[in-house]
Amino acid sequence: MKISARNQFQGKVVAVTPGAVNAEVAVALPGGEEIVAVVTSESVKSLNIKAGEDVIALVKASSVLVMTEDSGVRLSARNSFAGRVTALENGPIHAAVTIGLPSGAAVHATITHAACEALGLAEGAPATAVVKAPQVIIGVPS
Repeated sequence: MKISARNQFQGKVVAVTPGAVNAEVAVALPGGEEIVAVVTSESVKSLNIKAGEDVIALVKASSVLVMTEDSGVRLSARNSFAGRVTALENGPIHAAVTIGLPSGAAVHATITHAACEALGLAEGAPATAVVKAPQVIIGVPS
């Protein structure tokens, strides 16, 4: 599969919590992290998503928020991945940020250059990637 989403996490479904319209899908990643997606109940049925199945969790870099330790903000987002900035490419408007996780995995984010400066991001600095569960797309091998 070729897709433009920078963040492609292969994992195994550990839980599916059904709802009337949407379902919550928890996916264990190889490095020990877990990512949670909210997808339609129809998608769960049509893709045959169930515990134990291999899936790919996709997240566009523009859907990843970046937070630093001194932000003083608590969020309701289900997915939070703490690590260190391993790559930073500043442009005049946007910055591409890569946050390396302790497991060796990486999360890519695209944020405004102004936000990058306001957060004081630099290579080696601690940072957390935050993703709301509805922004995670689940794919299954064909």
